[in-house]
Amino acid sequence: MKSDRKRKMLGAILLIAVMSLGFLQPVQSWIQLPDQLTMTPGEETSATENFENKVPSMFSVENQKEDAIQVTAGSTPIKNITKNKEPRIEVIPGGQSVGVRLSAQGVMVVGFHALHTEQGQQSPAEVAGIQKGDIIVTIDKQPVEDLTEVTSILNSPDDSKAIQIELIRNGERIVKDVEPSVTASEESKQLGMYIRDSSAGVGTMTFFDPDTGQYGALGHVISDVDTKRPVSIHEGEITRSSVKSIERGKNGIPGEKQASVANKQDVLGTITKNNTFGIYGQLNEGHDLENEEQEPMPIAYAEEVEEGPAKILTVVENEEVEAFDVEVIRSSPQKHAATKGMVLKVTDDRLLEKTGGIVQGMSGSPIIQDDKIIGAVTHVFVNDATAGYGSHIEWMLDEAGIDMEEERKAS
Repeated sequence: MKSDRKRKMLGAILLIAVMSLGFLQPVQSWIQLPDQLTMTPGEETSATENFENKVPSMFSVENQKEDAIQVTAGSTPIKNITKNKEPRIEVIPGGQSVGVRLSAQGVMVVGFHALHTEQGQQSPAEVAGIQKGDIIVTIDKQPVEDLTEVTSILNSPDDSKAIQIELIRNGERIVKDVEPSVTASEESKQLGMYIRDSSAGVGTMTFFDPDTGQYGALGHVISDVDTKRPVSIHEGEITRSSVKSIERGKNGIPGEKQASVANKQDVLGTITKNNTFGIYGQLNEGHDLENEEQEPMPIAYAEEVEEGPAKILTVVENEEVEAFDVEVIRSSPQKHAATKGMVLKVTDDRLLEKTGGIVQGMSGSPIIQDDKIIGAVTHVFVNDATAGYGSHIEWMLDEAGIDMEEERKAS
């Protein structure tokens, strides 16, 4: 018995010791070393020197090869970092305020309400197993894309008792039979659910490709305000937008841009993708986002981002894009795509006076450092409106469909 107890205690001590290793500074520094170093052809020397300056002093760079760099601790090799040669892609930085309109495939269920039924006060849709966030695509085998079509079908003189609803949930098509409640006054069928067929808002353009018209904006996913789930796009468009006023942010309460969204005649382009890294699509021919002063700007890869001064481009009044000072507090090149690769702090006195820091509607504002686009603003800190997160630009380029291989062939 004593022997078993000793073995268990020894095992627990060893487990704690192994887990504690992860908190040691040398181990943390080793974990943060990248697996690969992205560099542009012709800039290998400067990229390598820049990387060497960032390597913690406890490590050293040895045995540089054509395709890899070896990092050592003393004389012991600890990591081989692959050299990944990529072209210096150039896009036009944005900063413009844009209106966003999204129409979901079908109509989205956003809530329920009780009705008088033979079984008492309840929601027939909820009882049938329909859930918030479900996308209804057909009712009694008739396609529905907006609220008027739903109303028309429910008001049709169909005497059948149950209503068949086909819906999409987590990518899976499901069929539910709902026993409706019929109001005595109007003899219309009621299902006891709230639905929505579109979403709208305001964000900021991050970049666009002047040759292909591909663009990226917003820097984060658009979710339904009630269900908190990403909006599944059936149709979408971005329009011109003008900032009319600013509700200043403060600790615990994010501020917001109050902006007007232009009409149908001022549509800038389509939205084809809405995901973790923002919205993406194609600009229409003849869009007026460009002006004579705008030139394509090279991007910076995550490994090239420095802690220190930078700028963001955004609109705080009408449609004028302005540059404001920020500080990159931390940049962590991730091994996998992530929206929180940088921590930023607003240092521009004029922007702090106007907005209090980062506000809603500023998401997507491009971040510029050393005349390169390094990323986009994505989130504000809830308890510190002067600071927030940013995403590295290369992840957004991937999502926009900027073809790295084609760019490499052209360079």
